[in-house]
Amino acid sequence: MKILIKGGRVLDPASNTDAIKDILIEDDMIAKVEENITDKADSVIEADNCYVMPGLIDLHVHFREPGFEHKETIRTGARAAARGGFTTVCCMPNTKPIIDSVEMVQYIVNKAKEVTDINVLPIAAITAGQDGEYLTDFEKLKEHGAVAVSEDGKSVMNARVARQAMRLAAEVDIPVFSHCEDKNLVARGVMNAGEHAKQLGLYGIMNAVEDVIVARDIILAKNTGARLHLCHCSTKDSVRMIEDAKKEGLQVTGEVTPHHFTLTEKSVTSDDANFKMNPPLRAQEDVDALKDGLKRGVMDCISTDHAPHHKTEKERPFAEAPFGITGLETSVAITITELVNTGMLTPLQMADKMSYSPATIIKSDRGTLLPGRIADITIINPNEEYKIDSNTFASLGKNTPFNGKTVKGRVIYTIVGGKTVYSYRPGRESIVDKDVLKY
Repeated sequence: MKILIKGGRVLDPASNTDAIKDILIEDDMIAKVEENITDKADSVIEADNCYVMPGLIDLHVHFREPGFEHKETIRTGARAAARGGFTTVCCMPNTKPIIDSVEMVQYIVNKAKEVTDINVLPIAAITAGQDGEYLTDFEKLKEHGAVAVSEDGKSVMNARVARQAMRLAAEVDIPVFSHCEDKNLVARGVMNAGEHAKQLGLYGIMNAVEDVIVARDIILAKNTGARLHLCHCSTKDSVRMIEDAKKEGLQVTGEVTPHHFTLTEKSVTSDDANFKMNPPLRAQEDVDALKDGLKRGVMDCISTDHAPHHKTEKERPFAEAPFGITGLETSVAITITELVNTGMLTPLQMADKMSYSPATIIKSDRGTLLPGRIADITIINPNEEYKIDSNTFASLGKNTPFNGKTVKGRVIYTIVGGKTVYSYRPGRESIVDKDVLKY
């Protein structure tokens, strides 16, 4: 099978390519990236005025399976990923049971192979049961498919255990993905601490809740030589500390979510829990720092922290509803609308933040359009304007703060290993689960 992608704006950070070119796919590989390819192909994709990027990679998603299938399953999460342009996603371990054993890692790997063609990569828990006490077997977990270890949803609060984890992670060369939250400082907080929280009568979450653990974990990474990735950074001081760590030559990376670089605490109302996430939406000065960090290369990647919940859970009062929003199906449009179209990022930088840099963090050979590599490709029409409609989501979770927002940038093809798993034409969308058309 040969697929020819014609006339797109090829964006490949690995080769610093930003040019109008054709791409020829043969079976599951990229065969050529050149101008005016004339080879015959089984199918031709006209990509005029479109971005052609390496398949997008999300380092931070929650697919909820096993244990919380009413919120999301691996199948529905993968469909949402395909619709959002993601060819690879990394699943956090806070399921039920928790992904803390070889058997559970294998469950995720095998289930993903059964239901989807996108790459679903498990992240394993740092401690057994995520109880913060006994380390899991990082070496065996990595051997069976785990690409990172994390206690996501909470921090390893015991600094001694956290240091032991980083030392072991450095020994087996697996990155530590850190959810930075001092649970003792959180108390009953549900949104950013400040005047707006007081006006709404809601308990606040200080920036220090995040910053204290960011500082600690950077120090521990320096002490152990671990590769540390800081998840869903939300504060100006997180950006500053990551920049200082990079200047010191430490292996520290950081991610920003679209909701954190777009919305502020002022968006929060007391009756809409779709604006409730952890870490919370921060002040404008924090948002400005996150954007600046992305622009200057301090912050390495854009991740979604895709966290679907059942509709009834998010209909509870703000203080009682769970934290988290969906993100896979809005990330591209929000990034183009808020960062690319405003000149904050170039399209090539967007490709770097959403594909190449995430690939390097987990040492994946994806994230590039170089000939000879696996054909994971995302094609985006950056000019199409539309309103986000959560009712159209492939995800079971409809909980988004962006419902009704007018945006630009629509994914029109998601190709994984040379196979089209998602395509869009006005009035018609197709998502393929393995070999069965589902949508």
